[in-house]
Amino acid sequence: MPHHSREEKLAAFGRYLDVLDTLREKCPWDREQTNESLRPNTIEEVMELAEAIIAGDHEAVRKELGDVLLHVLFYAKIGDEKGEFDIADVCNAACEKLIFRHPHVYGNAQATTAREVLDHWELLKMKEKDGNKTVLGGVPVTLPSLIKAERIQEKAANVGFDWERREDVWAKVREELAEVERELVDGHEVDREKEFGDLLFAVVNAARLYGVRPDNALERTNRKFISRFNHIERRVCEQGLRLGEMTLEQMDALWDEAKALERGETQ
Repeated sequence: MPHHSREEKLAAFGRYLDVLDTLREKCPWDREQTNESLRPNTIEEVMELAEAIIAGDHEAVRKELGDVLLHVLFYAKIGDEKGEFDIADVCNAACEKLIFRHPHVYGNAQATTAREVLDHWELLKMKEKDGNKTVLGGVPVTLPSLIKAERIQEKAANVGFDWERREDVWAKVREELAEVERELVDGHEVDREKEFGDLLFAVVNAARLYGVRPDNALERTNRKFISRFNHIERRVCEQGLRLGEMTLEQMDALWDEAKALERGETQ
């Protein structure tokens, strides 16, 4: 697909604004929407975009981006109606923030690597007029815990609180694993939860240090497990049986069959 010119992009953006204005005026459903009513749908749209990205489906990504953009424009439209802000305010504020946070591009600061940019990122955010008062203050409370752990670690690392050598993290992972195993033998249920949490946090840290997004990695494994387990269910159904009637050994054999099919091996 050919790239559109800047003029065509601006025209398309303006068309989207015009369509939303018309819907807000003439559609009973769109007319009734509020920030609060849109919020759950926005979360759903963002999750659908995330799923399309994980799947590597470029056409689905394009579609879901359009849905997410609609919500951005809708919130700005509601803000405009209330006399609070409009889409121009949203764009201009975002531009000012980006310019402020990139003094190596728009100012006299020097940064030649992504690491150097990140080293100053959190400190710049704290200097903003309405920025975070603490390094970890910008981490949303409602983030899923796995993603939150990664963001906490990233922000701390951006101000220098990180492992000097990433290889050293494995000693921490082994230490936390040993504490879990010890707690399972000698401890109590509440402490088990704590120790499992420490282990998961250490594993997330290791993934981050080696350039792996733990949420993406776990979701890929989730999808792989679902695919293989669905294969087991299909094969069991073909045999006229039920999962509850299968032995673990039989299910393991079908699991291995699913793995072989993934590798393109013939039976």
